[in-house]
Amino acid sequence: MASPPVLTPAERESAGKAARRRAPRSVQGRWEPRPDRPDPVEIIQEEDRNRVPDLIPIRHGRMLASAFTFYRGAAGIMAADLGVTPRSGLDVQLCGDAHLSNFGAFAAPDRRLIFDINDFDETHPGPFEWDVKRLAASFSVAGRDRGFKKREAREVVTTAARAYREEMRRLAAERNIDVWYERVDIEVIEQYRSQVSHKVARNFDKARAKAESKNSMRAFTKLTREEDGELRIVSDPPLIVPIEELVPKNKLKEVQTGLIELVDQYRGSLAPDIRYLADRYRFVDVAHKVVGVGSVGTRCWIVLMLGSDSNDPLFLQVKEAGPSVLAPFASGGRYKHEGRRVVEGQRLMQAASDIFLGWLTNEEGIDGGRHDFYVRQLWDGKGSAQIETMTAHTMGLYAQLCGATLARAHARSGDPIAIASYLGGGDKFDGAMNDFAEAYADQNERDYEAATAAVESGRLKAERDI
Repeated sequence: MASPPVLTPAERESAGKAARRRAPRSVQGRWEPRPDRPDPVEIIQEEDRNRVPDLIPIRHGRMLASAFTFYRGAAGIMAADLGVTPRSGLDVQLCGDAHLSNFGAFAAPDRRLIFDINDFDETHPGPFEWDVKRLAASFSVAGRDRGFKKREAREVVTTAARAYREEMRRLAAERNIDVWYERVDIEVIEQYRSQVSHKVARNFDKARAKAESKNSMRAFTKLTREEDGELRIVSDPPLIVPIEELVPKNKLKEVQTGLIELVDQYRGSLAPDIRYLADRYRFVDVAHKVVGVGSVGTRCWIVLMLGSDSNDPLFLQVKEAGPSVLAPFASGGRYKHEGRRVVEGQRLMQAASDIFLGWLTNEEGIDGGRHDFYVRQLWDGKGSAQIETMTAHTMGLYAQLCGATLARAHARSGDPIAIASYLGGGDKFDGAMNDFAEAYADQNERDYEAATAAVESGRLKAERDI
């Protein structure tokens, strides 16, 4: 396939101006549900069809803990809404679920903590503004959840949108290779220390130390036990269920042999140099593990591998990958394998990615179905912001960080000059994102109430506090 022609900066800037005619920035701020808008409960039920039936009530229970947790699990609902809004035509590799809880810290291959987007289950090409709207609305929903005043919540959303716009305009002036090397090391966040209280600074230090210690050795200590001289993953149903509790004893050896073959298949998706490293680990055990909010009910496994001995463990997470929620509404997807779609999207958007990212296909799972998966390290310096304790001030600082990070991720695959030209130097786009975020936060509350009523009527089943 021939590469697209390389346009001049003037042509790229003109493309951004032309996008304003297709989708004026003021139009981006409008949200009003159409008369034929899909029932949000039906969207949830449709997503449930491909999930593990016994875990679906847990998913509903986690989503319905609050309007904020509902928003976290409602990427499919919002994708259907975004799919009918005006489009700029300035496409990038989208995260697809860029809410504020899907940003955080993790260890780069050089073992330094960096801050970046850290969830790519829904990644897909599409118009850049879809991610920005998802992020902006998440801050509006979070502000309400934290009890912020309306003015405070709007300031937080404005900060996120402004940070995205200003960072994109800065990146538009950078050399292409410098944009690619951009990343946010955790030390960069130290610049905010003078702007927060001593308590917040101490909490940050504790969170950083916890993230730095969160690795396969810690997972090994917490998630394994020794039984009859053999290492096994602990059982904690329904959240962690070892494979021997899921299949009949007379089928266990056959299943384990199949699992070793799947691990070999995964190794084949790795870069040749990383394959040498992965080949030094042998398969030991596997268990099903419930994760996240919206991901509950997907087939997600943890795999214990050992190198030289028990002091050399490698814990992998093998997570089912279905079609992106954006796929029905956006073209441009390159990969038929959904696990590879996630991995390649992550590599394209992140400044640095887990070296063990890979994918596999289980042609006949224990449920008899075919499933695509992607693979990554289970714990690799992962740390998340404590949204539930943030003040309006600290959330504003976090919004600045997330907005700029999203811009950097988009600039890697999109055209920063064209997008910057579309955004402009004034605050028109910022205001539009604020208007959209507030209107969509209202919509989210209505959808949350509809889902809650569906549980009360028996239309949905929910198990809470699990």
